[in-house]
Amino acid sequence: MTTTRITGTTVLTAGSPAPLVLTDRDVLIEEGIIRSVTPAGTSPRTEGEHLVDGGDHLLIPGLVNTHHHLFQSLTRCLPAAQNAPLFRWLTELYPRWRRIDFEAVRAAAAVSIAELLLSGCTTTSDHCYLFPPGSDVTLEAVLEAAEELGIRIHACRGSMSLGQSGGGLPPDDCVEPEDAILRDCQRVVDRYHDASPYAMRRIDLAPCSPFNVSPELLRDTRDFARGRGLLLHTHAAETLDEERYCRERFGTRPLAFLADHGWLGEDVYLAHCVYLTEEEIDLLARTRTGVSHCPCSNMRLGSGVAPVARLVERGAKVGIGVDGSSSNDGGNLLAEARQALLLQRVAGGAAALTAGQAFLLATAGGADVLGRPRLGRVAPGMAADLALYRRDGIQLAGAVEHDPVAALMLCSSPRPDRVYVGGRLVVQEGRLAHLDEHALARRLNDCVRRLFG
Repeated sequence: MTTTRITGTTVLTAGSPAPLVLTDRDVLIEEGIIRSVTPAGTSPRTEGEHLVDGGDHLLIPGLVNTHHHLFQSLTRCLPAAQNAPLFRWLTELYPRWRRIDFEAVRAAAAVSIAELLLSGCTTTSDHCYLFPPGSDVTLEAVLEAAEELGIRIHACRGSMSLGQSGGGLPPDDCVEPEDAILRDCQRVVDRYHDASPYAMRRIDLAPCSPFNVSPELLRDTRDFARGRGLLLHTHAAETLDEERYCRERFGTRPLAFLADHGWLGEDVYLAHCVYLTEEEIDLLARTRTGVSHCPCSNMRLGSGVAPVARLVERGAKVGIGVDGSSSNDGGNLLAEARQALLLQRVAGGAAALTAGQAFLLATAGGADVLGRPRLGRVAPGMAADLALYRRDGIQLAGAVEHDPVAALMLCSSPRPDRVYVGGRLVVQEGRLAHLDEHALARRLNDCVRRLFG
């Protein structure tokens, strides 16, 4: 791979207790890894280096998205679901989603991934849980799109096994037999999971939620994942409807239900966690269970405000997730971090969450949730996943001279000028470097017309 030196740039990266701002730095990238971060002009150059002028730029670690449903770009802004809370939103969408096929999921995933890259996001988790019996959808639809776009991915082989006839929420023709689910989990793990430190592709296992999988599937998935050293992921404590469902069906709250089934710990990350007691906040922090905070989705569906500031204060692992494109309708992770900051201040006052804390949630915090210590930071030995934003862009003008971290978190979110994933340039001058984004959009629009008319 080409050796790249980004020169004379301003580096923003994780620090404790606040992000570090390192001015006039050279960042050297070799073989997809950051080799050095030094004062500009102080380290010797080698023949053949590709020089990139980083002056007038802010360089940050690539943002980390800890929860998404990439396929849902197919149904974003669907009129029937625009004003619905979660359970009604799902019952409107399930009958439409059962029409999906491989081509449509791949096109939707490509558009969703392009949106992420164009916001500065270089790693995403994707919770793909819909494999309608009789359709040709497989996890390869997502994996192929991720490889084509060049993003680093945790592809979650999700599952739904509990249909309406068994007391679940989805129609029976949207769920899979549990033996088929477990066989396919083993297939994709055997074929695609990469446990190496700089892996571009990992497989996580992700039963969807307490209202569409059985306790037996939770147990069997947990045992298989822990036998193979995989991460576990699911939704938890997202809405009061979910809480009522768990109390009526299982006699307990959602988090207690997961705890009873061994679904807490360093290898588990949970999406949403809106409705938590103080004891549950302490439990998540103590067990090192990850939390993916999805502020736009929680607002869009009227679900509530997650206690993120209290989770951070107790030392819990927290990252940011844009959630699916049918409950957010966009995938801009930089804007999502801004929204996380603002929403905590709505709930807890102007000092509830700082710009620095929001920055850490979107970078190192997300990397920690996904168990990726080589991501989310700019330092020697870290993966060369980087986003560069122009200091002289209109959105950051003025603010960048006062506080560059706050400029990115509080101002209108700009597109990055350049994005690298594993040292490979994937965004250049604010555009996808290797693909036509308009062609991707047209392909998805064609799929939407074909499936939904």
